[in-house]
Amino acid sequence: MFATLPDLLRLLVVPVFAWAAIRDVRTRRLPNRLWPPLYLFGALLLIWEAVSLWPFAGFDGRVFLLRAAISLLFVAPLGYAFWYLGAFGGADAKAMIALAVIFPTFPAYEVGGLVFPLVDTDIGVFSLTVLTNTVLLGLAYPAGLALRNLVRGEVSSSMFLARPVATDSLPDRHGRLFEDPDGPTRSGLDLDALRMYLRWRGLTLAALRRDSDELRDPDSVGETFDPTDGGTHVGPRTDGGRAVDAGTDGSAGAPADLDDPWAAERFLDDIDHGAYGTDAATLRDGLDVVAREDRVLVSPGMPFVVPMAVGLLVSLTFGDALFALLGAVGLV
Repeated sequence: MFATLPDLLRLLVVPVFAWAAIRDVRTRRLPNRLWPPLYLFGALLLIWEAVSLWPFAGFDGRVFLLRAAISLLFVAPLGYAFWYLGAFGGADAKAMIALAVIFPTFPAYEVGGLVFPLVDTDIGVFSLTVLTNTVLLGLAYPAGLALRNLVRGEVSSSMFLARPVATDSLPDRHGRLFEDPDGPTRSGLDLDALRMYLRWRGLTLAALRRDSDELRDPDSVGETFDPTDGGTHVGPRTDGGRAVDAGTDGSAGAPADLDDPWAAERFLDDIDHGAYGTDAATLRDGLDVVAREDRVLVSPGMPFVVPMAVGLLVSLTFGDALFALLGAVGLV
């Protein structure tokens, strides 16, 4: 393999992103300590290349400055903007910023007479290529979910966005409920918020389903506990116990005139941080659903770091898929 030393060192990022993708799938959590070393690593490589091109008098130097500026001043802030608008999680934004710092320009690797990536772009901003490849890969996720539902015979209007699962399996799942008592909804209860609530009350989901009539009364709340952040890998388990029998309506006969059903407002007031944007009404609706239904619709969501890791690998080998597609139809 022939490449510059900075480009060879950049390949060290690939296993880091592979590890991050696997951890994100398993826990939906990435440690904050992961990102500062990557930012520093990218900054050192950027300085290394800048020094080699100093004083940027030639064409190559000016192009390098332009591409680095686009990556650092457009792609990196774009990651923050996506997080601010709610399109990204915090780790997704930090990962995108890391790629913008580490890969401002296209690397080049000559192997067996071929130069990778195979498809370059006129702009030449590699972090932008990783982003577009990531988006294209992300668009395949709803299609894959729909195909899975179709194979299982679970055909519905929401098959591209959610799938039915056993309610008792929710403690180990990620995503959000795709239904409330009135039917399908895109603003259902976040499953991390559900785990936070259960831990706050010291309950398992099975216990909540079994004794839902009693537990819906806010006066039933006794000692409360640390809700954690709702992750599956931290805090007490929220499964276990004996679930209600199939077909039992866990909310039947529950009082309808409670001031704060499920103590939802008390829970949100008591915790020292938010519950993933959950309000009291959403929490109550979600608890009513999981207390009553044996199977629920769940939108599993997609950890964006996963297609980002795959997109990085595709970008380093094939190159820019969108640019190749546009070229094939004569648009570039």
